[in-house]
Amino acid sequence: MKQSYQPEQIEKKWYQFWEENNLFKANGDQTKDPYCIVIPPPNITGSLHMGHAFQDTIMDLLIRYNRMLGKNTLWQPGTDHAGIATQMVVERQLNGKGQTRHDLGREAFIEKIWQWKEESGGNITQQLRRMGASPDWSRERFTMDEGLSEAVQKVFIELYKEGLIYRGKRLVNWDPILKTAVSDIEVESKEEESSMWHLRYPIVGTDEYLVVATTRPETMLGDSAVAVHPEDERYAKYIGKMIDLPFCDRQIPIIADDYVDPEFGTGCVKITPAHDFNDYEMGVRHQLPMINIFTDEAAINDEMPEAYRGLDRFDARKKIITDFESAGLLEKIEPHKLMIPRCDRTGQIVEPYLTDQWFVDAKTLAKPAIEAVKNKDIKFIPQNWENTYFEWMNNIQDWCISRQLWWGHRIPAWYDDAGNIYVGKDEAAIRQEYQLDDSIKLRQDDDVLDTWFSSALWPFSTLGWPDQTEELETFYPTSVLVTGFDIIFFWVARMIMFGLHFMKEIPFKEVYFHGLVRDQDGQKMSKSRGNVLDPIDLIDGIDLESLVAKRTTGLMQPQMAPRIEADTRRHFPEGIKAFGTDALRFTFTSLATNGRDIIFDVGRIEGYSNFCNKIWNASRFVFMNAEGEMVKKDESKLSHIDRWINSRLSAMINEVKRHIEGYRFDLATQAIYDFTWHEFCDWYLELTKPILNGDHYSAEEKAATRYNLLSVLDAMLRTLHPFMPYITEEIWQKLTEIEPSFKEKVSISVMPFPEAKERDLELESEIEWLQNVLLAVRRIRGEMNISPSKALDVLYENASENDIANIEKNMPFFERMGRLSSMTKVEGDAPESAIAVIGKMRLLIPLAGLIDKEQELNRLNREIGKIEPLITALSKKLANPGFTENAPAAVVEGERTKLLDAENQLQELKVQLEKIKAL
Repeated sequence: MKQSYQPEQIEKKWYQFWEENNLFKANGDQTKDPYCIVIPPPNITGSLHMGHAFQDTIMDLLIRYNRMLGKNTLWQPGTDHAGIATQMVVERQLNGKGQTRHDLGREAFIEKIWQWKEESGGNITQQLRRMGASPDWSRERFTMDEGLSEAVQKVFIELYKEGLIYRGKRLVNWDPILKTAVSDIEVESKEEESSMWHLRYPIVGTDEYLVVATTRPETMLGDSAVAVHPEDERYAKYIGKMIDLPFCDRQIPIIADDYVDPEFGTGCVKITPAHDFNDYEMGVRHQLPMINIFTDEAAINDEMPEAYRGLDRFDARKKIITDFESAGLLEKIEPHKLMIPRCDRTGQIVEPYLTDQWFVDAKTLAKPAIEAVKNKDIKFIPQNWENTYFEWMNNIQDWCISRQLWWGHRIPAWYDDAGNIYVGKDEAAIRQEYQLDDSIKLRQDDDVLDTWFSSALWPFSTLGWPDQTEELETFYPTSVLVTGFDIIFFWVARMIMFGLHFMKEIPFKEVYFHGLVRDQDGQKMSKSRGNVLDPIDLIDGIDLESLVAKRTTGLMQPQMAPRIEADTRRHFPEGIKAFGTDALRFTFTSLATNGRDIIFDVGRIEGYSNFCNKIWNASRFVFMNAEGEMVKKDESKLSHIDRWINSRLSAMINEVKRHIEGYRFDLATQAIYDFTWHEFCDWYLELTKPILNGDHYSAEEKAATRYNLLSVLDAMLRTLHPFMPYITEEIWQKLTEIEPSFKEKVSISVMPFPEAKERDLELESEIEWLQNVLLAVRRIRGEMNISPSKALDVLYENASENDIANIEKNMPFFERMGRLSSMTKVEGDAPESAIAVIGKMRLLIPLAGLIDKEQELNRLNREIGKIEPLITALSKKLANPGFTENAPAAVVEGERTKLLDAENQLQELKVQLEKIKAL
């Protein structure tokens, strides 16, 4: 093995080896328990972001673990066509050449998208390979593959014939740039500064008026009513009267509805059913007219008063306010903060817009899906997400599934000139089914289906449905879905609904919801904030200037670039160094707590990069002691130290298995980290040195210890493999060269996961006693500033028979690891000593001749003199509200931690000072 761990030199080599040997393929052995995960399909437009990398690490851990358990394991990979996102990418490319999609026409434009998909669509799957992901690439699927498209078409047609899909005029989120309906998940609402306009609405036949407060005055052109609360005494006498709607030559009623909040604004609310979701519901309740004022570009349409026709919505707002003011109908304007919905693709403000769309009767499909979770057929982890699921599913609205795009699954519906709708596989099938002759012209619907519609079929369409394939029979329902809680409605619920409806079975047995990955300040990672981390940059490293350029290029709000650059330079003054894949994966699993958001600090990955180095160096130690030496498996010759580490190994294996199967990946990571770093590296390797290098053990015993070193390393690597696939493969392959008996399979990835053996708790207690003695001696050396190389004569008193037996048994280890010359029972009065207590036994280290009292007192006073001014400065800083209220929370907390550490250090120094004075 090379002297230092260099991940870039091993990762590509081993991934290529795994793929060439088909180690990720489902083995097809029907006698073995199946285990299947379908990947949440990433968009073909993107690159691997931290959320992908995090959840893919969790999935790969589960897959590798169950593969090593010997299950028939399938991780089903694939990508999503991502209708809006992909169409936008290719449209931008065309715009750069001075063209639009309309210049090409629909067929040529779609061909362009397919070409782009072939060129760039595989980017994310290559990045998944960089992360060490082990799906069955031979089964890779795409949501617009021929087979998946057939499944989508079949589902649409069957739901339509069952009356569960219908076409109707409803309110949707509308992006006026894309000119399409968009789903809720594509809308980001953020608080922005705006105004509240108070407008006077004249009451017909009187000189009175009602004042309505609105944040969107332009929509008054589509008002159908003014509403007040039925119990609001201020307005009771006006209910039933009419308003003369300014500038519109229309009269609208004053109605009463419990929805109105009397405390908000003036207590009078203008109702615009075609342009507000809450108003729409009120409009339905009161049978109000639905008046659309906009074109699909959010300009005022030709059915509105002539003065406003053709104006952009915000220009119309300005003119309407001016007209209200001129007419003496503007009461006042107040500053007001409100949530503004913007499309996450274009940054454009989304309009509620009344338009003809296709809908799924979600209420009907939701009923069995609710029961499946309620009766625990599907288990949510953490369970608290059930409440969120039930709340949404019990109040579910019909799902708008049509999009005004060209890229996607085109809706299989045709229209004749009379507006009749025909749904079927193609025009020929429709003519045959409905017995239409050639004289009736048919036109296919131009719209495509919402991307989530095809994604909802993912667990069974990827396995071959509607054909009854062997994979479908073997792996459906799948074992677990790993996903973020943010798409519980958009994807998880819809997969459950469609799975139950078409497969008559749940799509997965468990759903593990992970948190969202946030930056070191707890902020959501987004391109607009400029705080996105690319997992590949963490693997390969990136210099500061390249990182700045990456974060500030192509911003939706270019004015944010200076702040983003400053933040980047502050957080990453030297750029990001290369950490390798295994360190990144281990960081992710260490942060995978039960459903909480993940605060990703690069300092954490640096720590786990050091852990990789620790494993590498420990393995080199084992190999240097085993290679070319006698190695023999002989349990009868094992030392009590060897038997102790085997017992602790079993404890660790049990703990890791329990936590993986309980989806507590953070606890599994901690268990294997603690064992590897502390018990294996810090203790076992050190404790083997007196065995291998001393005169107390025979050649056979040394050979047995060498084998045990290799055996424990083998089991440790196999336990680590699902977390850290690359470094474990590299080291394991070297291990099997030294001792071929460990190589049952071609790769560690298909070796059995280690089995725990019976523990020896009495022996564990004995070695814990040994460790406590050595730690006590080290602590006294540190406190008294005694050189580690100085041999010590140690006394003891109050020792039990068991203590004395342990001293005699472990004296070689005390000599080597504690630099103890002797351990002797106290006879008579004990000399002036530093004392440690182990159980009831007292350890005494006579201090005569070990330290220079004056010199040590001077040293301690110097240390105290350094730390007291630091405490004063930190205390002053934290007492300043200007710092604590304005600095980032993480920075303030860091300063508090520094202060606490300094105060603890000062206390320890003062205690030590008093001890030395007393000598």
